[in-house]
Amino acid sequence: MGYKIKEVREARKMTQEELAEKSGVSRGTISALENGFVRTTTTKTLFKLAKALGTSVDQIFFAESV
Repeated sequence: MGYKIKEVREARKMTQEELAEKSGVSRGTISALENGFVRTTTTKTLFKLAKALGTSVDQIFFAESV
């Protein structure tokens, strides 16, 4: 799951810190998700990240290409 967040974040040319500021999700949580240290998270967190990335949860996880 986290690799998709990283893929979208990098495509938007955002740092983890910028995403954290924009989403209200801590950089530590974002890092843990992207690196596979956290395998589950809340729906609320996913929606915050998707909104900050200017996309939807569906587009992040179910689109073939970002």
